[in-house]
Amino acid sequence: MEKYDVKRAHKDLYSPSSKEFTEVDVPEFRYLAIEGSGDPNRSAAYGEAVEALYSVSYALKFASKQELGRDAVVGPLEGLWWADDMSTFVTRDKQAWKWTMMINQPPWITDDMIESAKSAVAAKRSPVALPKLYSMRWTEGRCVQILHIGSYDDEGPTLETLHHRVIPEWGLVFNGKHHEIYLSDPRRVAPEKLKTVLRQPVTSA
Repeated sequence: MEKYDVKRAHKDLYSPSSKEFTEVDVPEFRYLAIEGSGDPNRSAAYGEAVEALYSVSYALKFASKQELGRDAVVGPLEGLWWADDMSTFVTRDKQAWKWTMMINQPPWITDDMIESAKSAVAAKRSPVALPKLYSMRWTEGRCVQILHIGSYDDEGPTLETLHHRVIPEWGLVFNGKHHEIYLSDPRRVAPEKLKTVLRQPVTSA
């Protein structure tokens, strides 16, 4: 049985260059998502959201394999980030941040399958954030992105370059929330080796 892996199926979106910014067109995907706010390092809600997202994603993986004979690698954790003052992403004022944490789902996953998986998870351990979890289809469209290698706290200079040099020089403006894709497990990978896709939706100025 061949496993679906969104990172391989859409390599241009999940394996960008770490040396230069690139422009991509992101198609519609289905995600499981939970919204919250505050410093992800200190907010209990953030950890609770991540737990619920992974619990349901793995339940979907096992149900799909058993019921449909279709297996998939659980996608990486992703996050949409925004704030009333977007400069807080450069200054790293995390308490001001708002977020939607997400996990990409295989294209054959249906709303009924998601509801069944939520019920199965609720029956076993019922994560605190499970009632906040929802399914969404989302088309990001035109974006500029780069692969950041290093600590999350070292993203500031890269974002400064993206926001104040690349986007203006390319004749673009912001057109959506800052998007991060976490390709590394911070529990197992040293901070200086973490790989994170930094993506910003844009449109012509």
